[in-house]
Amino acid sequence: MIKQLTREVEARIPAPAADPVVAVLGRQGALPRYLPSGWTVRRLSDLDDARPGEIVLLSGVGVGEVRRARAMLPRRTTIVVVIDEWASAELVADVLSAGADACVRDGHPAILAGHLVACRRRQLAERWANLDLARAA
Repeated sequence: MIKQLTREVEARIPAPAADPVVAVLGRQGALPRYLPSGWTVRRLSDLDDARPGEIVLLSGVGVGEVRRARAMLPRRTTIVVVIDEWASAELVADVLSAGADACVRDGHPAILAGHLVACRRRQLAERWANLDLARAA
């Protein structure tokens, strides 16, 4: 009985997360040098190339492209948008309202890397928060 319950609970626990992948549409600069060990950066030729679980980084896009990305990518996909360093606060608000999970002003790649790491932590936290162990018992 205990073994059966243990197997049922273990079946509901999410598998360990794979190493993060940042799928970049646009410019990436020196970003890979500032990401933690185990992270991968790959270029996208189009949004259709994005895979589930990746963090999609959009650079040099407008609000319309962000809306399109949110509409076509799975809801669980994290979208991070890099905007011009001197862009207005209104543009930041518009990008976030269009569906981006984070909007980062262009600048030092270490700052962008920090935002991506924070996005990954949120992904993992949401994954565990959605786990309902109470039903497993």
